Amino acid sequence: MAISISLVLLLVILAVIFLRNGGLKVSHALVCLLLGFFLASTSMAPTIHDGVGATADLVSSLHP
Repeated sequence: MAISISLVLLLVILAVIFLRNGGLKVSHALVCLLLGFFLASTSMAPTIHDGVGATADLVSSLHP
C-alpha cells in the first residue's frame, strides 16, 4: 500500500510540474487520467501492478 500511495504522490507532483511548465496541457492530463481508469479495469491491471511492484522492489534493494 505504501508503494502505491508514494507512486501516486510522485505522479501527481510530476503532473503539477508539467502543467506549470507548459509541457502538459490540461486536456493531455485528462486523457492520461481516463486512460489510467480504463486500463485499471482491464485484464492487464494485475500484470502492470506486479511489474511496478517488482521494479519498486528492485530499486529499493539497490545500494549506492
